[in-house]
Amino acid sequence: MPELPEVETVCRSLRPHLLGRTIARVEVIEPRLRVPVNRRALHRLTGRRIEKISRTAKYILLHLSGGVVWMFHLGMSGKLICVKPDTARRKHDHIIVRLDNGAELRYHDPRRFGLSVVCRREHLLELPQLRHVGIDPFDPRLTADYLFSFTRGSTRRIRDLLLDQQIIAGLGNIYANEVLAIAGVKPTARAYRLTRTQIKKIAEAIPRLLADAIRWCGTSFSDYRDADDRSGEFQKHLRVYDRHGEQCRTCASVIKRVAIGNRSGYYCPGCQK
Repeated sequence: MPELPEVETVCRSLRPHLLGRTIARVEVIEPRLRVPVNRRALHRLTGRRIEKISRTAKYILLHLSGGVVWMFHLGMSGKLICVKPDTARRKHDHIIVRLDNGAELRYHDPRRFGLSVVCRREHLLELPQLRHVGIDPFDPRLTADYLFSFTRGSTRRIRDLLLDQQIIAGLGNIYANEVLAIAGVKPTARAYRLTRTQIKKIAEAIPRLLADAIRWCGTSFSDYRDADDRSGEFQKHLRVYDRHGEQCRTCASVIKRVAIGNRSGYYCPGCQK
């Protein structure tokens, strides 16, 4: 599933294609996404101008004229691709947006776990998907004290605590594992056992790692692509994630994989205690 760096990369790659453009037509080919697509709401977007593109957590927000916001979540396999109008349509192109310059924005999603919702701007944070999101990883309020307050008394594994979207919005399994590798903390460590110094290292590593991943346009293993259908490059720089059996980039230890719930955790036994 695309995480914050991938979603931020998609937002940045969409802006040159969409900002200032007017929606000429919206065609819904397949409405059966995670939440059924409201065809009528999408058809009413015709004539609206795309004024701003932003991100909240892992959600892409198209801010349209008239105070309307069109929110997307890419799910497991979703892509928002900008193409020329004569580009052949592909299977799993579920939503087609024709722009005033003839170009098209296409939402492509083989697994259909994505989301497309339209709402008024003033009601955006009332949506169930955004009502309880935590702070953004780049928010200055993400400090050691903030994170330490959630670890006290928590018996959760630290990797699972970092995945809690009500604490930090946007982190997923890839980058939670990578953050802990930088901080030198095992993903299986119980949160309450970590020292304030360890929590400080984790809090400081989060925005630094994510900024680095954004610089490399995110991580691509299979489905993820930006608006120009280009893959990310950060998978070439991962420290531990999906590197089970490979040598650590820092020491001579071999990366290990451990099951934590229904997801895998990765760590270096030499660097992460």
